[in-house]
Amino acid sequence: MLIRLTLLTALMAAPALAQSDDDLGGGSLNPEEMTLNRVMKNVRGGQTDMVTCATGYLMVKKGDHDDARELFNQCAEAGYTGAMTWLSQMDDNGLGADENPDAAAEWSRRAAEAGDPVGKFNYGLSLMRGRGVAQDVDAGRAMVDAAAAQGLAIAQRMQRADYDLDEVTPDADNWKYGPMF
Repeated sequence: MLIRLTLLTALMAAPALAQSDDDLGGGSLNPEEMTLNRVMKNVRGGQTDMVTCATGYLMVKKGDHDDARELFNQCAEAGYTGAMTWLSQMDDNGLGADENPDAAAEWSRRAAEAGDPVGKFNYGLSLMRGRGVAQDVDAGRAMVDAAAAQGLAIAQRMQRADYDLDEVTPDADNWKYGPMF
């Protein structure tokens, strides 16, 4: 009986003896570690790394375009070309903002200039179509060739199709790439 009473008293006193977060310097005893909220907190604190930047893909896929844009912008400014190509895709399709072919082409150009094969391929398509940038079919083909030389399979496929844009564009998107007049 005495042991039970002692144990009960100790358990009842435990909350009073526990340290608060404030006692520990303001930290959290159980911080968020593997959540999208934590990723955004890190990004807003200036932390960009490959894993953090790749998390934007999940945000886009779940429809959280505002956070994805914020994350990708921070990562793109830090030099992550994958973030640039995602921003291009988001601007081209109006995800989280109005459709903006000019911004899409600019993001692809920046990724291409940084050496990214997807950026080269996408910028090549923009040049060939004249979407968001002045049309220059020869420069576009050169960009596709550069992406293919880096091993990008879809660029190699386009070369084999004699640069036929329909080879890489779903029929459902044809309206988007037609003349605007």
